[in-house]
Amino acid sequence: MLTVAALYHFTRLADPAVLRGPLLDCALQNGVKGSLLLAREGINGTVAGTRQGVDAVLAHIRSLPGCADLDWKESPASEMPFGKMKVRLKREIVTMGQPDVDPTSRVGHYVDAAEWNDLIASPDVAVIDTRNDYEVAIGTFAGAIDPGTRSFSEFPQWWEANRAQFHNKRIAMFCTGGIRCEKSTNWLLQQGVTEVFHLKGGILKYLETVPADRSLWQGECFVFDKRVSVGHGLVPGHFSACGACRRPVTPEARLDPVFEEGVCCPACRDEYSVADRARFRERQRQMKLAEARGEPHLGA
Repeated sequence: MLTVAALYHFTRLADPAVLRGPLLDCALQNGVKGSLLLAREGINGTVAGTRQGVDAVLAHIRSLPGCADLDWKESPASEMPFGKMKVRLKREIVTMGQPDVDPTSRVGHYVDAAEWNDLIASPDVAVIDTRNDYEVAIGTFAGAIDPGTRSFSEFPQWWEANRAQFHNKRIAMFCTGGIRCEKSTNWLLQQGVTEVFHLKGGILKYLETVPADRSLWQGECFVFDKRVSVGHGLVPGHFSACGACRRPVTPEARLDPVFEEGVCCPACRDEYSVADRARFRERQRQMKLAEARGEPHLGA
């Protein structure tokens, strides 16, 4: 059994480029795979490997400037959910596009998973899902508002267009692991919203700790690895990922005539050119050839 660790931490990193090489080397030397983002505002990502390997990478991250109190969420995986290890340099570790947002200064009130149900059941609380539309589509909390955003950078515009309906409400927000809410709550506080709450540890912590018979979660939770989705207890879900657009695909959608493994799904049927489809088709062919040879395909 492998360990999957999802993590993020906001801290001021003076020169992320200097940190990239040693962090990548640590992961590779310990057989850990996944994806980590480094930016001046901190670190974000998910890694997987043996218990010993993941512990080594987490220890390395905790040794970085300001990361000693790093928090993370773990789940098991029966097989490696990542094809390789990547450490990338980014402008933001989660892109909101608001230069004045600073989660290290202040954020909303953290709400533990055990207390979340009582909060969102209050009639004066508006519950907002800050994730992308395709994530919300496969699962969310009962009664939560879906902004319908295609990317997190659209959230501020959505709020400005809809803020009037929340003038007498307390705001409770949630996301997969908590990172988006660090930024969105800071941003709402800057906009003059006085009572802002967010789910500590995100949906993943809720699904890990709240029993299914007491849960207000409906559906599954999208995750950014080969598991695609998880349910209560963080057990792998029932979705696969489209090889073209990476959106989650239901078993029923795989039966749609437009679905082609690695090339197209019903959600992206109108989104790519003929040349793109040809490229996807060749990639899928190469993946099948590699699988037949018992080799990994680097482009998978």
